[in-house]
Amino acid sequence: MSDNKNNPHRSPEGEQDARPAKPGDDLSEFDYIIVGAGSAGCLMANRLSANPDHRVLLVEAGGRDNYHWIHIPVGYLYCINNPRTDWMFRTEPDKGLNGRSLIYPRGKTLGGCSSINGMIYMRGQARDYDHWAEVSGDDEWRWEQCLADFMRHEDHALLDDGASSDPGQHDFHGHGGEWRVERQRLNWEVLDDFAIAAEQAGIPRTKDFNRGSNEGVAYFEVNQRAGWRWNTAKAFLRPALKRSNLTLWHSTQVNRLLFAGGEQGMGAETRAGTGATDAAKQASDLRCTGIQVVRDGKVINLSAKREVVLCAGAIGSPHLLQVSGVGPRALLEEHGVEVVKDLPGVGENLQDHLQIRSVYKVTNAKTLNAMASTLLGKMGIGMQYLFKRSGPMSMAPSQLGAFTRSSDDYAHPNIQYHVQPLSLEAFGQPLHPFPAITASVCNLNPTSRGTVRLQSADPRQAPAIAPNYLSTDEDRKVAADSLRVTRRIASQPAFARYKPEEIKPGVEYQTDEELARLAGDIGTTIFHPVGTTRMGRADDPMAVVDSRLRVRGIQGLRVADAGIMPTIVSGNTNSPTLMIAEKAAGWILESAVGGD
Repeated sequence: MSDNKNNPHRSPEGEQDARPAKPGDDLSEFDYIIVGAGSAGCLMANRLSANPDHRVLLVEAGGRDNYHWIHIPVGYLYCINNPRTDWMFRTEPDKGLNGRSLIYPRGKTLGGCSSINGMIYMRGQARDYDHWAEVSGDDEWRWEQCLADFMRHEDHALLDDGASSDPGQHDFHGHGGEWRVERQRLNWEVLDDFAIAAEQAGIPRTKDFNRGSNEGVAYFEVNQRAGWRWNTAKAFLRPALKRSNLTLWHSTQVNRLLFAGGEQGMGAETRAGTGATDAAKQASDLRCTGIQVVRDGKVINLSAKREVVLCAGAIGSPHLLQVSGVGPRALLEEHGVEVVKDLPGVGENLQDHLQIRSVYKVTNAKTLNAMASTLLGKMGIGMQYLFKRSGPMSMAPSQLGAFTRSSDDYAHPNIQYHVQPLSLEAFGQPLHPFPAITASVCNLNPTSRGTVRLQSADPRQAPAIAPNYLSTDEDRKVAADSLRVTRRIASQPAFARYKPEEIKPGVEYQTDEELARLAGDIGTTIFHPVGTTRMGRADDPMAVVDSRLRVRGIQGLRVADAGIMPTIVSGNTNSPTLMIAEKAAGWILESAVGGD
């Protein structure tokens, strides 16, 4: 173990760059190579490097997380759609959105999306994980087992004093782990009254969204520490970088995965003449041996003795697989990529939460629109954060949450609200000049499915992202019904004193057809892409990984990020992604000592 001061190969921020080779020290070979230093990758690097006998390399295309707006909670406004911290993806024009294309933020910095997201700590519903267990055939994915993985890295503020007024807190939350969870540091009277209105509309109060059923209304808990964003680079990576066996290469583009065995190196005539038994054996011998990167303008091949672990996310991981020759054969051949493994599910099954923003103009209410409308107001906001680490600059993008049903057709909450004491036309635009709130609602379990597909053999060209929002009758019906639920809440007595006036979408729209069309006009992503490398049983032709997240038919290669979700969780996706990485790291370490 060594600290930054005594290690000449570390930067002042504690990140390890390329170091000069020493006798017997082959820098091109590691035990484990992790691709992507985002939410999953930072945790994975921490866990795999805990054994000093493991040489671990973590590779990240983005730069250091030393941009000050990453760490100030409201700084997401300056990190999203900023090429310094965001990949700047856009979706393809979407029929369900009436031909619109959306920005599609993905973190391009240490900490990945945890450095630019909404900081909301949310696990989803127990039924999500029980369903994963059923479709994967592995009970390790059931809620009870996943709960243990959530708690393993959790550091919940309510347990700071060693006790809690709620004895059930210890059954559902952990303390002393790396992932800090705190209550928000401000509240708003207008949101308090919206919560009471939600109760009057039939949505119960809840003390905790994270005990398996998130039904109810409450302020969200957030991943912050004392008013600062708590990203995974701070939580998991920085402590691990004190270990001499962990190497971090940031600002390093991964070109492709490297393979050996199987049909690699065989000519077409040889493959054609191979018998069925030999062909099966060769296919089973296919192994991922490492990665090719571009670092400081040089192309470098790196080998992994044990495993390569993809943690590049639901966009990055399938794209890297595809440009490396792993994916649907027809798609790869179309773009001139040699097929290493025909896996038709790579890049399919994309799911996301589409939020539909209802804006209500209010009177007699304190909202951020008014507070931030003057220079004096902005100065007050800045001083409040400077001296107290509270106020609007400590805000998550959404403060109040609610989970309920769009109609009686559902036995479980199927829609989620993110409620904000502000309003604007679209992300990045100025706040409205009048006091207002925004109540965004999303379908938690969309049936629409999209794709992520390479557009070129060049790994530097962004893939085509086509979410196919609102492409099913069920999703369009949920969209229409969810807008009606929003109207029902806003019409309750507790909210009447604000004289709410619906600015978006507008009360003139009433029918299912009108509301579904309006949802397409005003809906936008809530930044939760998952499912593009989904896990499943051996007889599932579209499954990319097995229940232990090993890529089908390729030894030494796993995916451990949100892409493996067979179906999207019923809530925000960042903390479930950490749970996935926690579970995968445990299996990798078991395998290293001879386990399954």
